[in-house]
Amino acid sequence: MLRNYEVMFIVRPDMTDEDLDKLVSTLETQVGTAGGTIKSVDKMGKRRLAYEVRTFTDGMFILFTIEGEGSVIKEVERRLRVTEQVIKFITVRVDVEQKRLAKVKAIRDKHVRGKGTRAAEAAAAAEAAAPVETAGAEPAPAV
Repeated sequence: MLRNYEVMFIVRPDMTDEDLDKLVSTLETQVGTAGGTIKSVDKMGKRRLAYEVRTFTDGMFILFTIEGEGSVIKEVERRLRVTEQVIKFITVRVDVEQKRLAKVKAIRDKHVRGKGTRAAEAAAAAEAAAPVETAGAEPAPAV
């Protein structure tokens, strides 16, 4: 079963753009050969780290959105762990969160669009207050 993951990793700030592009393309091909697909690659640029990691205070952030099985992610994490330029990484499975958000959105849309319990009670009260007109019946004579 294919799942969606976000893999964010931080590389050394002194890395050149050519080396960074080479690292990203190597990881992309590795994901492809392992049976996964990369949905997006977001190079966020150089940012300051919250705390010092391996004597670095800055790092270049890259975010991969990957669709695949757990074995694909396991291989990507192994590669990131042994790559010297990568100073930190994290992997998050996002499909569970997307399902939860879709469920919450569906419930919210149901209530907003007037299909909730309060809207049903209001519609029933409005129908009871409105005069009932029957088909084919003559209107009552005015007195």
